[in-house]
Amino acid sequence: MRSKVSQVYEGCVASGEQRSRSRREFLKAAAGGGAAAIAGLSIARSAHARGEQVVKIGMIGAGGRCSGAAAESMRAGPFVKLVAMCDVFENRVRAARDRLKKMFPEQVQVDDDHCMAGFDVQQKVIEAADIVLIACASKFHPMYAEMAIKAGKHVFVEKPPAIDPAGCKRLAAVCELAKQKGLSIVCGLQSRFHRGYQECIKRIHDGAIGQITAAQAMFLRGPYQLVARDPKLTETQYQFSNWYHFCWLSGDDVTQSLVHNMDRVAWALQEETPRWCFGLAGRSSSFGEVYGDMFDHHTVVYEYPSGARVYALCQTRNGCYHNYSDIIMGTKGVCYLGDCRIQGETNWKFEGPHNNPYDAEQKALVDSVLEGKPIQTEYMINSTWTVVMGQIACYTGKAVEWNQVVQSDFQFGPPPEQSTFDTPPPVKPDKPGPEANYPLPIPGITKLI
Repeated sequence: MRSKVSQVYEGCVASGEQRSRSRREFLKAAAGGGAAAIAGLSIARSAHARGEQVVKIGMIGAGGRCSGAAAESMRAGPFVKLVAMCDVFENRVRAARDRLKKMFPEQVQVDDDHCMAGFDVQQKVIEAADIVLIACASKFHPMYAEMAIKAGKHVFVEKPPAIDPAGCKRLAAVCELAKQKGLSIVCGLQSRFHRGYQECIKRIHDGAIGQITAAQAMFLRGPYQLVARDPKLTETQYQFSNWYHFCWLSGDDVTQSLVHNMDRVAWALQEETPRWCFGLAGRSSSFGEVYGDMFDHHTVVYEYPSGARVYALCQTRNGCYHNYSDIIMGTKGVCYLGDCRIQGETNWKFEGPHNNPYDAEQKALVDSVLEGKPIQTEYMINSTWTVVMGQIACYTGKAVEWNQVVQSDFQFGPPPEQSTFDTPPPVKPDKPGPEANYPLPIPGITKLI
């Protein structure tokens, strides 16, 4: 019989609509799991010297995902204390503190001086924390991760850890710096902490499906949270409030969603990177200002040096087929990864015990900070390059080669250091009102790299 955690997690896998709900609902329903190790000798030594364990966490971002990561981290043990948090919107950060305080009344220890809003308060969060949780507008992920690692702090950065070639290069440099400093940097690609997936991939690597020839990767769901315009906000402030739907802040859906699938594909292919790709994408049914300048469907076809082809699909349309699993095909069988099942010459299904990979990832980070064993989830770098490559192919309509994208310095919008509420909006609506639309990339005409 499946555990409650398994039922909750697998239910989310089966339903894109459930997946698009607030992550807080999922996190309240699920319980903790375990995993490996990370760094922090100074923390471990001071904890043992005091005869007690204390790990201080700080949040950069106060939306559902960063709140979820904080809850997962605090479930690792009562010694995990949330001590600082910030967001660019004051009402959001204070609301997040109130929600988390109700869930973890003894562990949330954020005073008013450390419940902050703005673009110049992130360093104060970093200074207060041992582990910095970063989950905000994705454009800023590499910059804040860099700030935290330079300050000698461990990092959790939500996916995608970068949205463009410039961000990917910065991310790679941050990971190298973390390695040099003996610090941990972990990305929110939690699939690698899923016990069922771990067993499937182990069997794939042991030859259960033979040589991988193709994969079908799907992240098909309804629109992510849509934020209606608050008339008190400027145009740039509105785009920050609805950041997921503006590509200069989020990178669009190949980068946001398919990064999970393409990371699992890379895992199965033993970290092989694609040689080239092409994409077909556009907007068919999601119109109005709340949808920003994002496409609502994408298909990317990747070819790998081994000869494998990956057909990757994502959508954010209502009333359409929902699925966000993967099917990996080989010369001797097929792995249905979402079901944790292999069929062919080998017939096998994972029967448990199941775990919650979100909790397991955070527990791994906390445990290994205490144990002084740093880890860096470097697989996030190439997985992010892969989806950035796919998004560029969709926007331009051109075939894009791996070497071409990794040599590019292209970035969406202004650099993160220059992106604030005072930044002129990179895109503007065609008219006032909720029926307005923003300009979209035009495949075949748009040029990015």
